[in-house]
Amino acid sequence: MRVKVLGCSGGIGGGLRTTGFVVDDDILIDAGTGLSDFSIEQLVKVDHIFVTHSHLDHIAFIPLLVDTVFGMRDAPISLHATKETWTILKEHIFNWKIWPDFSVIPHEGNPFLVWEEITVGITKVIKNRKITPIPANHVVPAVGFHLEGEHSSMVFSGDTTTCDALWHYANQVKNLKSLIVETAFSNAELSLAELSKHFCPSLLIDGLKQLNHKPNPAIYITHLKPGEGELIMHEIERDAPEFNARALANGQVFDL
Repeated sequence: MRVKVLGCSGGIGGGLRTTGFVVDDDILIDAGTGLSDFSIEQLVKVDHIFVTHSHLDHIAFIPLLVDTVFGMRDAPISLHATKETWTILKEHIFNWKIWPDFSVIPHEGNPFLVWEEITVGITKVIKNRKITPIPANHVVPAVGFHLEGEHSSMVFSGDTTTCDALWHYANQVKNLKSLIVETAFSNAELSLAELSKHFCPSLLIDGLKQLNHKPNPAIYITHLKPGEGELIMHEIERDAPEFNARALANGQVFDL
């Protein structure tokens, strides 16, 4: 199971891409702006999209992906999302006003996009690759994901703030190799982080202290706001050097 980072920024500009990962060549975890770097051949191979939540930086390229490849595929793309997230996407994206409803095109019995419900704690297995939705705490219904390969696991927080259930779940993962966790704001923006339900370094560190893994998994910080990445990482490294956290990078690859 190979996971490649397509985007890990909290914004765009230059080489920055918003959140998305590709698992092998057929599964996406979120579909932010990094998907624009895919060739047509790569886009056609995508069979499954797992969505953490409905915010635009995580789903922006799903409509364009489906529209691009539907005439080149024999099977629909499966969109794996919670019932709440799917309802939001149907109401606000696939509503014929923002974008056509590909869940009924060309007709309901044979659509180009099929929704498959996911539930926290219930694992989906796709060709021996295990993907489990895990708890998150955001301003819209949201999940993170636990990705389990043949040899090890990764936990991705998605967008979240303080969430005891997230750390409790991570502590149960015996083969946890990597933890990818968001931190969108610096400590000076604590009030904004709390309002928008994101981490800042102080909130993140409070959570990391709940990790019981010895040794700790490799910790990577994602969703850094453009222009604030160096400050955010400085605050994490200064106040919690024991975690050896580092910034996630576009193109980074994890073998599980």
